[in-house]
Amino acid sequence: MIALTAGVALPAALLALAALRPSATHRSSTCGALAAGVQEDRRRAFGAGLKMICMTSSSQIRQPTRRPRVGRSAFLTCTPLYWGLARSTALLDIDLVQDTPDRLTERLLSGDLDVSSISLVEYLRHSDDLVMLPDIAVGSDGPIQSCAIVTKVPLSALDCRTVALATTSPTSAQMSRLLLEQHYGVTPRYVTRPPDLEVMLDSADAAVVTGDAALAATMNRPVSPGVRAYDLGELWRRWSGLPFVLAVWAVRKETAARRPDIVGMVHRSLLAARGLARSESRELADRVAVWEPFTAPMLQDFFTRTLAFSLGKRERLGLSEFARRSGYVTPALPSQSVLQKAVNRQPDLDC
Repeated sequence: MIALTAGVALPAALLALAALRPSATHRSSTCGALAAGVQEDRRRAFGAGLKMICMTSSSQIRQPTRRPRVGRSAFLTCTPLYWGLARSTALLDIDLVQDTPDRLTERLLSGDLDVSSISLVEYLRHSDDLVMLPDIAVGSDGPIQSCAIVTKVPLSALDCRTVALATTSPTSAQMSRLLLEQHYGVTPRYVTRPPDLEVMLDSADAAVVTGDAALAATMNRPVSPGVRAYDLGELWRRWSGLPFVLAVWAVRKETAARRPDIVGMVHRSLLAARGLARSESRELADRVAVWEPFTAPMLQDFFTRTLAFSLGKRERLGLSEFARRSGYVTPALPSQSVLQKAVNRQPDLDC
């Protein structure tokens, strides 16, 4: 029996092949050498025709193209972009992969992900291998609410005291170090802890948290008697006068050079998702509020007025200043990178 793939057009020789296939009459014939010879000729012709059909059929079956794998974190900070991707047709062309921020970086560097949102610090650490997508990031120009220092004492009193750093955001950890050491002039003792605020404060004088834990601390002030939450975006804005860039979207340079069409398609999808989420912010907030401990008005304000998903001139200045103060080489801006040829190319899905 021949297994055929539905929808594949077979050559017209298949019709003739049916006539060549040895029949039951021939298979049972006892008419002597002539009949045996005819039967053998038919068998050979049938085998040759079958081989031709299999070769023709396989040449008409295109191997499926793997969708680009795009990394996403589970934090609410990126929810608007994922809402926009889900509301558009982009998820037909993209596989979203959810993981922790540290794992997203590992998977991007290993090639398991094609594009991903990653912490700004992780991007700076690996800027020799990565390039930013232009015009899109996660941050704020002022309070960010999702990154905070929660402390039992004033920030200026943290010298030689213990500060617990959550494992989920190296950018928030580094920003806290900059603010405490260079702005407030204190040198705390840092420890790393899982992102549980209550547990962190049990063994430390202050805790640096990000994501939903920070949102709970900044939106529901006061945290508890004698404990205060300081917004990292607000502190950075007062100190530097610049926006706080928390995370960027990045791609390996090798991937950008090899598949600029795919990278460009993902980039355009993210920009379109950003615009769609902005126009549907009220519906987005209403839906998210069903599952989160925040009201819809709080979430809509957070998504539209607090967060910024752009990477314009001021955001690039803020990024560069953060890199300089942290001792990293300021990376090339997206407009100067190999990625520029990707953003205007359409994907060739047959490659």
